[in-house]
Amino acid sequence: MSDVERSGFISKVIGPKKRWWAYRARVKELPGGHRAAVEAIERYPMHFVPTDGDGNAAMFEDLADLFEQAAADGTAIRAIVGEDPVEFLGAFAQNYSEGGYVPARARKQLTEALARAEEAEASAS
Repeated sequence: MSDVERSGFISKVIGPKKRWWAYRARVKELPGGHRAAVEAIERYPMHFVPTDGDGNAAMFEDLADLFEQAAADGTAIRAIVGEDPVEFLGAFAQNYSEGGYVPARARKQLTEALARAEEAEASAS
């Protein structure tokens, strides 16, 4: 894949690069458990059929907003995502796209990654 093709693909999937890097910088500033949760969550929507770069960029920015506010308020990860993170993210992502098939493996990876983030949050307290 050429740089031009890669750049077009990135813009199509995640939006303009500047928005993506600004979002990533915000995520890096989150406390460890919250950052790990966002990183686990951001992999999951890649299985959805992307609508457009702006819609996906807005979704990730809203995700960062949600976790920044939660971290500032001291809200636990489980209080954000509930008992079923797959259900939470399905509902969250539906606000931004039509969605698509998500393999069972991706659902399991999300659940396990959020459990590890919750453990990291608990050990940091």
